[in-house]
Amino acid sequence: MTTTPSDTGSPARLIEARSIDWVPESERHGKLWHQGPLWFLGNFQYFSIPIGFIGPSMGLSLGWTVVASVLGIAVGTVFMAFHASQGPTMGLPQLIQSRAQFGYRGVVVPLLATLFTYIAFNVADTVLLSEGLNSSFGWNPTLIAILATVAGAGLAIFGHDWLHKAFRILLYVSLPIMTILTIGVISGGAGGSWDSSHYGFTWVAFMAQFAACAAYNITYAPYVSDYSRYLPTNTPARSVIAAVFFGASSSAIWLISLGAWLSIALGATDGLAGLQTAGNTIFPSLGNVAALLSALALTATMGMNAYGGMLTVLTTVDSIRPIKPKTTARVVTVLGLAVLWYLVASSISSGSVATVFSALTLMLYILVPWTATNLVDFFVVRRGHYAIADLFTPNGIYGAWGWRGLTAFAIGLLSEIPFMVLPTIGDWSFVGPVASALGDVDIAWLVGLAVTSVAYWLLGRSLDLAAEESERRRSDEQLSGQGLA
Repeated sequence: MTTTPSDTGSPARLIEARSIDWVPESERHGKLWHQGPLWFLGNFQYFSIPIGFIGPSMGLSLGWTVVASVLGIAVGTVFMAFHASQGPTMGLPQLIQSRAQFGYRGVVVPLLATLFTYIAFNVADTVLLSEGLNSSFGWNPTLIAILATVAGAGLAIFGHDWLHKAFRILLYVSLPIMTILTIGVISGGAGGSWDSSHYGFTWVAFMAQFAACAAYNITYAPYVSDYSRYLPTNTPARSVIAAVFFGASSSAIWLISLGAWLSIALGATDGLAGLQTAGNTIFPSLGNVAALLSALALTATMGMNAYGGMLTVLTTVDSIRPIKPKTTARVVTVLGLAVLWYLVASSISSGSVATVFSALTLMLYILVPWTATNLVDFFVVRRGHYAIADLFTPNGIYGAWGWRGLTAFAIGLLSEIPFMVLPTIGDWSFVGPVASALGDVDIAWLVGLAVTSVAYWLLGRSLDLAAEESERRRSDEQLSGQGLA
């Protein structure tokens, strides 16, 4: 690992210099209060609204959809927020830290799953923006896709500080607009009505809504600490957790609940069009403004996904052949990812968007064993004590292949299979035998969380933590010797 004074990530630089390397204390210029707005806006956009359509499409009432959404978001955000506290402690991107559990090369397993998630999100975002803005304003969908891709890639290239700034600006502008629109909906100014006999409660619909909402924020877990790693080391963990939790959960619950109302009361099938219709009913052009701001926020989120994807690609390459990534590497990687997600998105017809969301369900199953392994290691087994220098070499105490993490990951993934309820992907779908016996109620990811956590805790009992502590002190001295700790 190399960290030199000239290779800084200070705010004075136009393009962030750091990528997968460690951020020394001298460069920790992040502010705790920035975490709340960042993650609030991360979910305060167009993608959140259609998640509220899931329960109603299966006959779930508005009240039960809101309850399932609140519970699902709360559960998913807990895992996300606890990962965020690792950033100040480690000063590393999330998946570099995972080398402690999976090994220097073994971390490629969760890396590939995470990379697919980033690409799938941006594919879905591009398609949603193209179709939504086309149906709402009649704009050319191809031009929209190109502009959204360029804007998202540009934010990712400029990096950490610019993403934080863009999110804060968009939040300040969009929050009052969405507040007025929501008050209008609650007061009856947006119109709408429905036949309550068409909606009620079923466990299948309730658990589908619950799982989708939990998945929404769990999928942030692999890169949430990427945006907290510039916070000072002495930042209180509980403060970081609270800021991220309330930021990410409150906006998601707000817009998902609004989406459920749009689906039931207005019969909306497109989140952006539904938002536009409701807003314009309250005040002329209010819906137009709300729809545009929601689309811009989703574009900014594409930048966040591209940034995380870049870090994932560079970590994967570094895990196979050690590299010293510079600005050129980040630019080339982001542009390559942008071309990839644009080409995939442009090949998807409107009827195929469901396939992308089905793939994200599959990613939930894959990411759950990773998040359980990582959190148990950080909070229970090693309790935040790591030899950071050894995370950058296959010959350190964490080795090239972390058999404990890989074994727990495999056990957790296998335990999910009997409980899986996979939506149709192409012409293929799957319902596990236990899930079938439960009436297609999906609890696979909950089983995966529990089984993986117990498996890794048991395997972790064989670690020689005393020997690791001496290596940690050596690592700290090495970093201090560079004059940067």
